[in-house]
Amino acid sequence: MIDGHGDDGYKYKGIRMNFSSNIPTFVDLSALEEHLRSRISIIRTYPEPSPRALEGKVADFIGKIASQVMVTSGATEAIYLIAQLLSCVKTFTITHPTFSEYESACRMFGMQEAEAGAVCWLCNPNNPTGEIFDEAYIRQLASKHRWLIIDQSYEDYTLKPLPTIDLPNVICLHSMTKRYCIPGLRLGYLTASKQVIEQLQQLRRPWSVNAMAIEAGLWLMEHRPQWIDMSAYLAEAQRLRSALNTIPGIHAQETQTNFMLCTIKAHTALELKEYLASEHGILIRDASNYYGLTPHHFRVAAQRPEDNDELLKAIRNYDL
Repeated sequence: MIDGHGDDGYKYKGIRMNFSSNIPTFVDLSALEEHLRSRISIIRTYPEPSPRALEGKVADFIGKIASQVMVTSGATEAIYLIAQLLSCVKTFTITHPTFSEYESACRMFGMQEAEAGAVCWLCNPNNPTGEIFDEAYIRQLASKHRWLIIDQSYEDYTLKPLPTIDLPNVICLHSMTKRYCIPGLRLGYLTASKQVIEQLQQLRRPWSVNAMAIEAGLWLMEHRPQWIDMSAYLAEAQRLRSALNTIPGIHAQETQTNFMLCTIKAHTALELKEYLASEHGILIRDASNYYGLTPHHFRVAAQRPEDNDELLKAIRNYDL
């Protein structure tokens, strides 16, 4: 795992606003929190070694059978399990820049990157660019590679319909962490053929999904809350992007999600990050460690309008 992901506020004192994670921080989780407090005694006993009950609920939610679903400790556990399962094919392909854990997981299990690798990883919507790939392109990848892994962790943060690709060589990743804004609980799932799920289940470590995460997942599947008005939120993200582009020396790229990749011309992203953290208590994502990006790239995710305005004011006050 590469150090340098977002949400690293633990490195700083006095962070008030977090733009570094692609998850909105303003949602009201009080109902879920109250439920978990009422169920705190479950920490006294072991959870299911494999979260079968939750897998059944997730399968009902997405219209699949339980044998096609595997709940994991965040999408990241799924990434490493898939890399372990497919390591026998030796090579992988990634379109950069994108989430670093695909490469880290593959290299952990002895795989090498190649132009036409047997395993192709695709993040859709893509992190950090906010780009969305269409069905024709995805089907082309599925036909060119032995395996296609589609990470749809940010599928709920776009209004653009995402294609459903149901092919034997396609594995899809999903994130309840992202959908329900619960990054501390680590909860995700993957969908694949029954045969692939059976093989992945054999690799899963017992009790990898903790009791509180399972309890939260069961509550969420029962209540299916809609934390965010997504249309309004994504409109606010576009307002933030437009405003960033009025600041001399700052450029925010087009995005179809709630987050956007930006560049700063006269300074490095790390310098801007340190300034915002130390002087304003604002955290952004230094994106320079994404393969293919530069020391001038940073990423921000939209928050509340008043928070976004404070970010804009702080950047304008920086000596650009």
